[in-house]
Amino acid sequence: MDEQVSYTTEEIARLLKVSKLTVYDLIKKGDLPAYRVGKQMRVDHYDLETYKQRAKNGMIRENNNAMNIRELQSGMQPVPSSSERALQPGKSGVMPATNPLNTDPSAVSAEFVHAAYARPEEILRNTGTMQPVTQDLIPPPINNQTIVITGQDTSLDLLARYMEKDNRYRPLRSFAGSMNSLVSMYMGNSDIVSTHLFDGDSGEYNLPYIRKILVSCPFTLINLASRPAGIYVQRGNPRRIRRWSDLSQPGLTIVNREKGAGARVLLDEQLRLHNIRPSTVRGYSNEETSHIAVAARIASGQADVGVGSERAATMVGIEFIPLVTERYDLVVLNKPDNAEWIALLKRILQSVEFKQELQAIGGYDLSRTGEIVYESVH
Repeated sequence: MDEQVSYTTEEIARLLKVSKLTVYDLIKKGDLPAYRVGKQMRVDHYDLETYKQRAKNGMIRENNNAMNIRELQSGMQPVPSSSERALQPGKSGVMPATNPLNTDPSAVSAEFVHAAYARPEEILRNTGTMQPVTQDLIPPPINNQTIVITGQDTSLDLLARYMEKDNRYRPLRSFAGSMNSLVSMYMGNSDIVSTHLFDGDSGEYNLPYIRKILVSCPFTLINLASRPAGIYVQRGNPRRIRRWSDLSQPGLTIVNREKGAGARVLLDEQLRLHNIRPSTVRGYSNEETSHIAVAARIASGQADVGVGSERAATMVGIEFIPLVTERYDLVVLNKPDNAEWIALLKRILQSVEFKQELQAIGGYDLSRTGEIVYESVH
């Protein structure tokens, strides 16, 4: 008879001991099959048990990876399981139990490091196409407003959690690079988008791109944080990389980000400003879709340099050369229907509690957090 039982999202949340937001995300991603009965989403008992079994199998893999991490810390070479050998970058949901800052990069493959360190929110992302992952969203089962937050940084997950505390809104996370996030907003698929796009001609972040993409759309630009960006290099910096112009060194191998990512735009603009043709940079077409994946390729010796933020370098155990301070901003559209939740967003960003939690993550300058950078006229 259990096969005929179905559950509401609230019941699923209680059974799994997670928030309703997590249940909605599982449904949206297709991990938990669901169907609509009137205004409610329902999940069959069989589908719930199937998901739980898959989750248990995933925990076994996570435990194996955690054990390999401990072996790496003690200087032992990990012995990959068959499931680890099958891991592909960008398709693992493994969360590390520890942070092996003393890992020997020579003993680690890019796939293993990516799988061991990558947060689920950094993996479930748009992979560079112009089709935002927020299409065909499942409508909310209750009368609260869905707010789609688009971008890849961990700070956005914290923001979603704070917005979820207000029962009027249901935040959902979509994972895409800065450029694709703005396109998603223009197409009506995103409500809050993050962006860190550098314009080499003006030296300005974000505004030059927003004005070109959100044509005739009144918007507000709010600072979330600032953070150092620069070049990843191998331990000891054997190629003696110190500045952007050093990327012209003969024989240097780079690993790039996908088109539209903030780090990719930063690299392209710096190459242009320093008269370095991308075609002369070996590895320019080799792309990864997260900072952690780029850092992992360098840690494994598959590349000499990459561009990204400091946190990933610290996690993997490679060196980071800070060259710019990038402004990481949030964009919202100034529409009457958005006024209430935009006011909530501003209160969250300016709150002491939110800033304290964001500061605890590390790697951010919060001196301008919550500041209105720009507000266009209606």
